Amino acid sequence: MSEIKLLLVGNPNAGKSTLFNRLTGGHAKVGNWHGVTVGALEKKIKLKSGSVTVCDLPGIYAEDALSMEEKLAVSYIKKEENAPLLFVSECASLDRSLPLFYKLAEGRRAMLVLTKKKRFLREGGFVDKEELARRLRIPVIFAEELRKKELLKIVDGFLFSPQSVFRGEENAPADPSVFRPAKAGLSRADKLLTNGWFCFPFFFAVLLFAFFVTFYPVLLGDYLKNGLESVFSETLASYAEKIASPVLRSFVADGILSGIGGVLGFLPQIALLYLFLILLEESGLMSRLAALTDGAFQKAGLSGRAVFSLLMGFGCTAAAITTTRGFEDKKMQRRVILCLPYISCSAKLPVYLALSASFFSNPFVAVVLLYALGVAMSLFVALFLKEKKREPFLIELAPLQIPNPAFVAKSLLFQVKQFIIKVATVILAFFLFSWLFSSFDFSFTFCGAEKSMLATLCGGFKYLFAPIGMNDWRIAYAALSGLVAKENVAGSLFMFFGDAFPFGARSAFAFAVFMLATSPCVSAIAASARELGKGRALLYAAVQTLSALLLSYVTYFALTFGTACVFLIPVLIAFLLVGKRTFENLYRKRKHNLKKLHR
Repeated sequence: MSEIKLLLVGNPNAGKSTLFNRLTGGHAKVGNWHGVTVGALEKKIKLKSGSVTVCDLPGIYAEDALSMEEKLAVSYIKKEENAPLLFVSECASLDRSLPLFYKLAEGRRAMLVLTKKKRFLREGGFVDKEELARRLRIPVIFAEELRKKELLKIVDGFLFSPQSVFRGEENAPADPSVFRPAKAGLSRADKLLTNGWFCFPFFFAVLLFAFFVTFYPVLLGDYLKNGLESVFSETLASYAEKIASPVLRSFVADGILSGIGGVLGFLPQIALLYLFLILLEESGLMSRLAALTDGAFQKAGLSGRAVFSLLMGFGCTAAAITTTRGFEDKKMQRRVILCLPYISCSAKLPVYLALSASFFSNPFVAVVLLYALGVAMSLFVALFLKEKKREPFLIELAPLQIPNPAFVAKSLLFQVKQFIIKVATVILAFFLFSWLFSSFDFSFTFCGAEKSMLATLCGGFKYLFAPIGMNDWRIAYAALSGLVAKENVAGSLFMFFGDAFPFGARSAFAFAVFMLATSPCVSAIAASARELGKGRALLYAAVQTLSALLLSYVTYFALTFGTACVFLIPVLIAFLLVGKRTFENLYRKRKHNLKKLHR
């Protein structure tokens, strides 16, 4: 028996990814906005009657899709022409989603899965599941009523029992005895949160509160960070000092505890930032913010939908880049991808905190300043690359709701687990490599860092940071390590310098600006390559790194010489103009002479 594929399809924000996670035990990203699922997610499960591959597809509104993600979904459905469908629909939008169901399910085995029933009934809606199933002649279920075992049993019976294909009638939801929509109208909370005079101050107050709790001294984030750091720097380090062998002692203390401990110490603050992002998504506030900011973003050449990607950038740049497939305009997608590296992701946070003590006594002020500077630079890039035409902006507001505590906890634990796995694999391997090459010379004799292989290999790069007062190969190596993962930068600084950054406040701030503006990690570059092509992704990464280096020079000179740095402004303007001309040339319209091609 050939393997069965089961396709989860439906409108955006209907609950497909939530259903996918319940069926497979997976951790697919879910959220209250368009563009969460941007590719076909597949996972194999074993049912009582056989093996099934469950496919979670991006949400679509119609067969003649406009956005890239919708085109991908439609293409996948047509390719898998014999695959049965689980069509997922919100109860509240059943009358609007059924026409799409009729087109996609015609001639296939199909089951209709209705979601968000409790809210629908609370708002005065009604749907008769049994009568709807009788008229459509297919199974119809409420997802909320079923436990995982019951859901798997129903799916098993649907897939492996003899069943005729769907031949629908398009009058099922028109009868009030079968379906009655919920009462229309905005709640008092909705009216407030769709009012710009309230929503913008409220949103910025929430962000400020998030930063305050996360970074302000003696509050939760700082308290947990200090506690976790003490475990590595005091408790575990005291055991490492008792190791008799100098090589093994250096391996444990300098190679593992110093670097890994320095990065893991920031885990509580990273987790708190993720918690606030999850709460914003799940509450439905982000979709309202997107609708309200569309006018302001239009002046910068973006649309309100960019809010989702930009806010996702505070968590992970690579994940934020993948969400840009929701844009219907390819040029808009490119501009947003170019803006995203300047939004400080969670991996840059350890770097800011490692450097902030050198130029601010209060890390809260330093971090807020750097995050705000990154947002300003991102909007400047968007304004610089602005075009007159842009795609129309349409958005379906997600329902306002109190986030489900169990779901929030599960999402947060997943993000924490991913961070720990990354530290325990990629970053640990990098630190072991760093320790090995910084502790031995080319004859593999144990030595100090200045005589090591790493010092020789990175010696030429130190001159890149000499203009900002750091003529040191260790700084160059820390900066280069950020191309693999930005967490490596903080770990390298801790490994080489400990808690005391030796180059002064101006150099520390200039280096922080470089890290803010430079190209993101390998994962983000790879995500950009999937969307734009390898050549363009590498070109963007090179231009961003070069411009970040120049920006760090300007920052350092401005702090050192003040008004004398005004002479650098023409050079910076010339660089920007050349960059814009290059960008425009990359995407200029080319004329094609068909007569020459077909002689």
